[in-house]
Amino acid sequence: MTAEATPHHFTLTDDLIAERYDTNLKMNPPLRTRSDVEAVIGGLQDGTIDCIVTDHAPHSIEEKDVEFDLAPNGIIGLETSLGLTITHLVKPGLLSWSDLVMRMATNPARIMKLKAGRLAKGYPADVTVIDPNVAWKVNVDKFRSKSRNSPYHGKRLTGRAVMTIVDGRVVYQTV
Repeated sequence: MTAEATPHHFTLTDDLIAERYDTNLKMNPPLRTRSDVEAVIGGLQDGTIDCIVTDHAPHSIEEKDVEFDLAPNGIIGLETSLGLTITHLVKPGLLSWSDLVMRMATNPARIMKLKAGRLAKGYPADVTVIDPNVAWKVNVDKFRSKSRNSPYHGKRLTGRAVMTIVDGRVVYQTV
């Protein structure tokens, strides 16, 4: 048996929905209470939850700019998942860097039976180089994704991927 959690389920609570009208807070499963968030973090810490995933669900502005009940579920997560995990779990000491790698790379690859997620002989040279100290502000207008449906716009995060190597070739690098 495996279990996964998303950054929005260990960083956001349902009280935000009452505080502001933002359909980017509508997702499935829905946001829950602070005690539920703490339970998710506890599950990540003790290994009950073995993966951190993005649940990347892109939607157009038009799809999300409707009444809350009519808006589709989901947010985009690819461009914020690492920074949110570092900021909310690694920096405060709730997870180690090894835990982050296990939850975001090694375990998902193992579960899916992919020859990936490890630096080992016979495995493809797929590597993400992270600057753990770079501070940045989420700006949905600068996302590479065509979608902008993120409740994190304007949030300050720490830690970011600065290079991605796929099968030994650099495919992404910050300037």
